[in-house]
Amino acid sequence: MIIKKYVGKTESEATEEARRELGQNIVVMNVRPTKKTGFFSLFQSQKIEVTVALEEESERPVKTYSQPKENRPQIVTPSKDSSQRDTIVSATQNATKVRESKDYREDNSAIEEKLDNLSNLLEKNFIKNEKDSSSDNAPSDTGVKAPEKDEISEETMSFIKLLYNTLIENEVDEIYVNQLTDEVEKISKPGLPFDFALANVYQKMVLKFGKSEPIVMDKPGPRAEIFIGPTGVGKTTTIAKLASELSVTQKKKVALLTVDTYRIAAAEQLRTYASILEIPFRVIYSVEEMKQAAEDFKDYDFIMVDTAGHSLHNEELKQGVESFIRTLEDIMECENFLVLSATTKYRDLIEIADAYSEMVAYRLIFTKMDETGAKGNLYNVRMHTGAPVAYITNGQNVPDDIAVFDAQRIVKNLLGGKS
Repeated sequence: MIIKKYVGKTESEATEEARRELGQNIVVMNVRPTKKTGFFSLFQSQKIEVTVALEEESERPVKTYSQPKENRPQIVTPSKDSSQRDTIVSATQNATKVRESKDYREDNSAIEEKLDNLSNLLEKNFIKNEKDSSSDNAPSDTGVKAPEKDEISEETMSFIKLLYNTLIENEVDEIYVNQLTDEVEKISKPGLPFDFALANVYQKMVLKFGKSEPIVMDKPGPRAEIFIGPTGVGKTTTIAKLASELSVTQKKKVALLTVDTYRIAAAEQLRTYASILEIPFRVIYSVEEMKQAAEDFKDYDFIMVDTAGHSLHNEELKQGVESFIRTLEDIMECENFLVLSATTKYRDLIEIADAYSEMVAYRLIFTKMDETGAKGNLYNVRMHTGAPVAYITNGQNVPDDIAVFDAQRIVKNLLGGKS
């Protein structure tokens, strides 16, 4: 992993310099104003320092388990012995001393603000697990024993246990948890600070999420923004939120279309939003009507299309949605967004994502983030599909309860931090 800092008059200037040197796949880890020193600093303009990370090619392949789940090495639950807790507390204290030292590694300090209190939170999780273990009469060592001390230090093993338990509690799939713990083992060295390992995991998870890809007007329209996904996930409300942002805030010309003729309420809801926003709305019943709408709105920037949610086994509805998409693709540039609820079971999310992958390439939007405390499914679906995450929504209020996806906030939450 490459971590570097760039300084510019603005954040965009520093970030652009980083992209010129490292490429487009960089992830911004931290942004802060530089400290001005010396007498002449009073007359100097403030500059911005941007810290970026880039995962090197050799780091991208990750180890996966091909053997059955029951035969995989298991992380040993902390035992009643307080020596392990003492190890992690000592490691945290040592990391704090290192952080105060002038010799503290520059790479770690760059994301210190993003990792605030995570060491303490992980320590609390360890104490909680220890109490849970002590209240259980069954032996706590239910898995394969940890490697020998000369292979992995006791300090690193304690961190791996904490990492494993925290991610599993946040419903990250075990396969991906094992990949992350494997990578911790790879970087393990004697005397490695506790928070360096934590920072490394944080960076890797942010890089695996990748850069968010929201709607951007990078060239003249028209462009179709097509929203697909199962019934009841909030497609219509999500479209209204984005239409409001584009038409009211960004002053773009937006038209709303719906091909969901199966749910009268959905069409009327979108019609109401269009009336409030004072933008055109049309219900589309056939491919010919879609072609006519594309012609009528050819001078617009965005044509936003609501599609019908359908059962994965309803081939007729699936083909109908696909025919509308293909029609628009033949006429103009199109972007597809698969809208998923963060409250849906992981197995069902994967089935839905795979079914829509057979139709089109898409970006991801996760809704109902306010209805679940476990955010692991965002990481799971991103890893499974490889599709970028564009937006998340956290309520029904239009246009407020939507935001561009922020990988740093989600990863911090998955590691035990606050949302």
